[in-house]
Order: sequence, then C-alpha cells, then structure tokens
Amino acid sequence: MELENIINSVIDISKQAGSFIREQRKTFSADKIELKGLNDLVSYVDKTAEEIIVKALVEVLPEAGFITEEKTINKTGERYNWIIDPLDGTTNFIHGLPVYSVSIALQEYDELVLGVVYEVNMDECFYAWKGSPAYLNGNIIKTSDSPTIDQSLLATGFPYHDFTRQPAYIGLFTELMKSCHGLRRLGSAAVDLAYTACGRFDAFYEYNLNPWDVAAGVLIVRQAGGQVVNFKGGDEILQSRELLATNGKVTDEMLGVIKKYF
Repeated sequence: MELENIINSVIDISKQAGSFIREQRKTFSADKIELKGLNDLVSYVDKTAEEIIVKALVEVLPEAGFITEEKTINKTGERYNWIIDPLDGTTNFIHGLPVYSVSIALQEYDELVLGVVYEVNMDECFYAWKGSPAYLNGNIIKTSDSPTIDQSLLATGFPYHDFTRQPAYIGLFTELMKSCHGLRRLGSAAVDLAYTACGRFDAFYEYNLNPWDVAAGVLIVRQAGGQVVNFKGGDEILQSRELLATNGKVTDEMLGVIKKYF
C-alpha cells in the first residue's frame, strides 16, 4: 500500500468531519451534553463526526479495523487499524472555546504509519506518513531549534478525572513554570502535538492519555524531526498513557525534570 496515495483522502475526510463540527457549533446547546465519566463529556457531535469518518475510511481501506473513542464500530484489523478521535477537545467545543480538532492515524501492526490532525477553527491541517516530511496545509514543517528549557514555550494537559498522580504533576508543573518562557494548556492533545511539530511549542507533556488522543500527533512530531517518548524515555507511547514530545533538543533536560516526580 502506498501511503502517499491515501493521505489526501484522509485529509479530505478529516475536513468533512471538521466542517460538520464547525456547523454544529453554531447551534449547539448545553442540553445536548452527555457524561461518560467524571468531567468526561460527549455529545451527538462527537458520535456523528466519528460515524462520518468511519464510513469514509471503510471505502479507503476496506481491510482495516478501527480503534475509536466513541466506539461507533466494532472491527479489528489483522494488519491495519485506524485510530480516531473525531473531536479532540470536546470540553472546549462544548464551552465555545476555539481549540479542538479531528485526529486520524493509521497503524500497521504496531507501527504508526500515517497521521492527520485537522484543527477546525484555524482550518489548519497537519499531516505526515511514514518516510515523509511533516506538513501544514501543504507546506513542510519542522520542530523548533530551542536548545534549552529556559528558551522554550511548553504545553501540558491538566488532570481532569484521575487525580492519583496530581501531587507529582503539580510538583513538575511548579518547577517547569519557573524555568521556561511559559506553560500553556490548550485542551486538545492532538493540537498540542501538532503545534510542537511546527515549532509553536518546544515540548509537550501529559499523562493519562488515550491512543486516539495522540496517535496521529506522535507520527507528525517524529516526521517533523522531533522526539516522542514516555516518561521513562522509552518509545512505547500508546499503551503507557504518558507522553513527552519535544523538538529533539530539550528531551534529555525535560526527562531529567520529569523523572524527579514520575
């Protein structure tokens, strides 16, 4: 399979879902919110967007299975599986805060081979495939050149339902906030990773992540010249539920601080 031949189809599908999400935001009301768990919100918009994506991807690669957030399909592929977050940043969407995205990745056996992150409000599509550069709206992107934490803008995600590691997280947050240009929390891990890939952020870290939150962004960061590891410095990302993505230059320094707390 030629990944380059299917990336444009996946980009189009992500934009179709994004267009649906954008239109629904105009008339969305709080009475349409459902609760999956503590502070874990969902609506018909997430589910319908996922159905749009799944239906279209079945046509692109019929043999592939799916790993999806809203579980609108139950199909596992032997070789290929799509990993989908139809609306990453649901809480932002519900509250009208304009940072949310569509995230679609393709996994071949255990390897990520294609990723698309479409940020809906800015109409920015980040994408890459195995062996390619990383792109933003057709232009090649690369991670930043910042050599140290004290010259870096960092991104993170706040714990919102698993607070067992909160003391460690707050300790890490406190140390980093004293030694960098700033810390940002946008509310969409997929966007955080895309912004790290294009150099807006120099590093991003978070724990308690799901595969669909990060799969596409992980590949895009790596193809943009960055590094993505878990908090121990290993390459196993999707099942560890913790992640550090960097420009490749501040990885060791960031890990040194993270390992004090995790």
